[in-house]
Amino acid sequence: MSHPRGRLLGLVALAAAVPVVQNVLFLTLDFRSAEGLSPQGSAVWPYDSYNDMRWLLVYHDSWQEYALGLLVAIGLRGLLCAGLVSLAWPVEAPRPDRRRILLRNLGTAALTAVVVTPFAALAVAAGVVSLSWFVFAAVGPMLLLAPFLQRAAVNYHGWRGLPSAALVGWSLLDFALITVAGAVVWRVPGWWTLLVAALAGAANGLLWNRSVRAAVLPTRVHWPRVPVVPIVVVLALAIPLAAQVVTSRPADQVKTFRPSLLDRPLPASVRYAVIVLGTHDSRYDGRSAVDPAAETFSYAGQDAAGRPLPYGPLDTHRSLESSAALLARQVDALHARTGRPVALLGESEGAMVGRTYLRDHPGSPVKALLMFSPLVRAARTYYPPEDAAAGWGIAPGWQLRGVFALVARVSGGRDSPDEPFIRSLLANAPFYRFQTMCPVPGVRMIAFLPTVSATELPPGPFTQIPVYEVPALHGGLLGRPDITDRAIDFLEGRDVQSQRSEYPTLQLLGAAWQAPALAATINPVWRGQVAPGPPFSQARFCG
Repeated sequence: MSHPRGRLLGLVALAAAVPVVQNVLFLTLDFRSAEGLSPQGSAVWPYDSYNDMRWLLVYHDSWQEYALGLLVAIGLRGLLCAGLVSLAWPVEAPRPDRRRILLRNLGTAALTAVVVTPFAALAVAAGVVSLSWFVFAAVGPMLLLAPFLQRAAVNYHGWRGLPSAALVGWSLLDFALITVAGAVVWRVPGWWTLLVAALAGAANGLLWNRSVRAAVLPTRVHWPRVPVVPIVVVLALAIPLAAQVVTSRPADQVKTFRPSLLDRPLPASVRYAVIVLGTHDSRYDGRSAVDPAAETFSYAGQDAAGRPLPYGPLDTHRSLESSAALLARQVDALHARTGRPVALLGESEGAMVGRTYLRDHPGSPVKALLMFSPLVRAARTYYPPEDAAAGWGIAPGWQLRGVFALVARVSGGRDSPDEPFIRSLLANAPFYRFQTMCPVPGVRMIAFLPTVSATELPPGPFTQIPVYEVPALHGGLLGRPDITDRAIDFLEGRDVQSQRSEYPTLQLLGAAWQAPALAATINPVWRGQVAPGPPFSQARFCG
């Protein structure tokens, strides 16, 4: 294949084959949620390694398996990229011998795997808590790294100096390509996905051609003596740490949770007594609501008179089961005092507490549940407890512990990937993954969803209860006057559901950047919670 046209055809064919093979496997397993990942299988650096590391971090259950998988992933990626680089090499420049190209790409594969692994671990964390900011913190550095790593992979002096504007443009175009292609691959039905995957892979091949050409052919290099790549790698690693530091606050800086609903009387047409449940890391100062039929749920319990106690941010770190047990006592006391059916209004973690309560207390006095920013399809990935010697996802668990420990040292925050709240999500993953957005007999339910949550939500059906979709970030919906008014409307018996046209589009565009879900049937921790059958079947949702 020395002829330029023959090399280009070989490049396109090789790049197209990889996502096609992946999608054949996904179709065979009915692994629909993973189909959007396949276009990254032959993408340019570092998107290709980011794809590899997400799969590896989810699908290993021991340190030995992780180490072996890492070596295999580096070897296969280095071999594939050596072939792609060799076929993409411009005829205007002398091509190094195959051995040199192979060794350079194996080295780049090893370096890139190390660099992107922390970001892949954040994608695993996003799969646990279903929070989109983890995805953004993981994907943002990829955009920064891409043109620098692409140049370093093919140019002997590529570690120094800035990449050309053309190389930056081609790397951004590949990001857009695999984002859109991931959406289209998921959207088309059945075996048609193979055609779309092949076209996406072929486009990757053309972008390899352009990227290698831009990196190899002579051009003016700015800062030719500066080792830019190591500097950029450090900056990329600092991005998610800085984001976590900014969003993590010491306990004494957390504002009191006080939705405006508690500062006004409930309308006479509302027949419920109301309990409002705060978010993770919230604070409650013990003040009573204006209306005696409304209360704040306390993560610290009640006093001897049945009043909710003040609580601090660390009190919200308790397990969902223990919070639901506290809520049960508060529900019973409020119901006995008012004689009314109870409505729960929970934000983020509070929504999950309310949903856990309904699971654990069927036939309770609670007759309405309003969930604001719930963790939709949470616990799709897993990592074992700190004292475990093995288990699915053991490596990202320790990587996340390192990230959170560093953040805690800098910011003074107390969040941990092993706090009881997170561990209760992981231990009961089948329920939170498949049942959170499912109806409960005898209970009116609605979920108020910020549109940003769509980017972390796998494409496809995700709810069988009414939803009200809002252009917003996660959390804070209960503090908005317009959302409070809609909540009152729902409590008065009105139909307030509203779906936005961009929500499913954002779901599709986020499909390429999520971590793959761990098969529900292979984790022994979930044994007894999962019915037999195909692990990825859509029938498991609300089944």
